[in-house]
Amino acid sequence: MAVRFAIIGGGPAGNTAATYAARLGAEVTLIERDIVGGAAHLWDCIPSKAMIATGGAMGEARRAPGMGLRDLDPSLDFTALRERIAGITTRLHRNVTDLLESQGVRIVAGVGRFKGPHEIVAETVHGVEEIDADAVLVCTGSRPRIPDWAEPDGERILTTRQAYPPPELPSHMVVVGSGVTGVEFAHMFSSFGSAVTLIVSRQQVLPGKDAEVAAALENDFIGRGMRLFKGARAESVERHGDEVVVRCDDGRMARASHALLAIGAVPNSDGLSLESAGVVVDQGGYVPINHHCQSNVPHVYAAGDLSGKLPLSSVAAMQGRKIAEHVMGLHTREHRHLDYDKAASAIFTEPEIADVGLAETEAFASGRKIRVTKVPFSASAKALIEGDFRGFVKIVSDPATGVVLGGSIVGRHAAELISVIALAVTANLRVTDIVESLLVHPALAESLADAAE
Repeated sequence: MAVRFAIIGGGPAGNTAATYAARLGAEVTLIERDIVGGAAHLWDCIPSKAMIATGGAMGEARRAPGMGLRDLDPSLDFTALRERIAGITTRLHRNVTDLLESQGVRIVAGVGRFKGPHEIVAETVHGVEEIDADAVLVCTGSRPRIPDWAEPDGERILTTRQAYPPPELPSHMVVVGSGVTGVEFAHMFSSFGSAVTLIVSRQQVLPGKDAEVAAALENDFIGRGMRLFKGARAESVERHGDEVVVRCDDGRMARASHALLAIGAVPNSDGLSLESAGVVVDQGGYVPINHHCQSNVPHVYAAGDLSGKLPLSSVAAMQGRKIAEHVMGLHTREHRHLDYDKAASAIFTEPEIADVGLAETEAFASGRKIRVTKVPFSASAKALIEGDFRGFVKIVSDPATGVVLGGSIVGRHAAELISVIALAVTANLRVTDIVESLLVHPALAESLADAAE
């Protein structure tokens, strides 16, 4: 008899787990309340990157004189942008749905919750359906955190999910929060031509990131004319007609046409009736998991944002794959567990930022001996050709063995280039392995070899 595998949530973790488990012979039922693809397709990753790409195209056009072209002055068509985002979302949703159906996955449109340890109830438009399962994966994602001092209205005071795109182009946007989401939105609206004020609660944007990386982004923001309120925490956001006023705890105040709240997320663990299955959640609402992504109840797994691990679509998808293998009994002593410390991540600002593995500041804080080498893109022929030589490549390695421990990239196509360092970190390659690779010339990737050398 086939393993009965029920999945609540059709985001990157859910649809990947469903695909792999079905290929391995499981009887898979996927329950999704919105669209297959999850928040990543609906509100988060894909729409935001589509808007950032549009802003990037506008920036490229403005740099035309430096490329030997006549001056261009592009303007934003909000209707066309909405249609573009909707088209991308629809196409990706269809692609994922077609893949799942081709593998025999049964998709149930509805809200799923536990009735018992092995019983799931799906509430659909057609009524209530009960599903028995040998294994269950919960991966219902998260939602924007709303502080008690702000009340989003969807018009002037926005959450991140109300800004893809907003109802109108802001003349002045105050972005509250300078983490990954906050800086991406700040960059995006600045690219569209909006004035931007960024509320930075610490002394640098991207707290926890390499200080040199953060400084490079701050310099770009300041060069754009952006205002940074460093060391300030917002304590109230109020709307007065067509104006929004953001007040900070240090007395500073920003008046603008719009405000955006980008201050974290809350896991969607409520409403799942996890207690009916005996599943424990922590104080933050996350489901603690082990290295197999199992909860305290062995046949119930958690992945994605709900698991409290890195909130990255790539991590969620890999969790889904590992869960499918574990459910189908393919784990062995040699089975490679997920090492979250080796996950690559990127920030789609301009310049792009990407990093993986051990950070320079983290190593110094722990007293670990490392070697750090850095090469600026200003030394790259390809960067000069493309007319944008901002940023650098930084590689962190073990001085005794030469093994690559981590790296950071600031500059064009950083999200693509970091893959080389990510592979080196995952496979325990040495800097000489990168140096001796015969790379294309001219290419930005040559800077990786230069930094390794």
